[in-house]
Amino acid sequence: MSTGEPLLTKRSNRFVLFPIEYHEIWKMYKQAQACFWTVEEVDLAEDRVDWEEKLTDDERGFVSFILAFFAASDGIVNENLVERFASEVQVAEARCFYGFQIMMENVHSEMYSMLIDTYIREEKDRISLFHGMETVPCIRRKAEWALRWIGDGRANFGERLVAFAAVEGIFFSASFAAIFW
Repeated sequence: MSTGEPLLTKRSNRFVLFPIEYHEIWKMYKQAQACFWTVEEVDLAEDRVDWEEKLTDDERGFVSFILAFFAASDGIVNENLVERFASEVQVAEARCFYGFQIMMENVHSEMYSMLIDTYIREEKDRISLFHGMETVPCIRRKAEWALRWIGDGRANFGERLVAFAAVEGIFFSASFAAIFW
């Protein structure tokens, strides 16, 4: 799959990690590794009380939709990484990074799901949030937009890379900003 894009060009040494050729990618991979965490490290013991006693109904509803967006969207990001990027990229350092990113997206997805499970008492409400791509119109539209890029056979790697930078950098950032507010 040679497209003139160095990351996509098949190479005989693509299965061997050393010697490192792409030092910036390797550095970013190692930085990501240093930020590793698991869901078990997060103590939610007092969160449910805070959720119920410190937030208004409107605030709880707002944060619930954001958690529903995150729970669905990390799965879409992983779908793109597995189906497209990790299989197309031929550079070992980038493959390492994508492999680690896939694992961390799984951790994030588990965390958002656990937050929904912890905060939302009513089972029907939890189920609705877990199915946010079907039940929340704005989540559905964002998901459809991202999924179109995964399935677009005409878009080149660079275009799809920018599309998923928008997913992570705009869709996610806006939702994180709302939580940090």
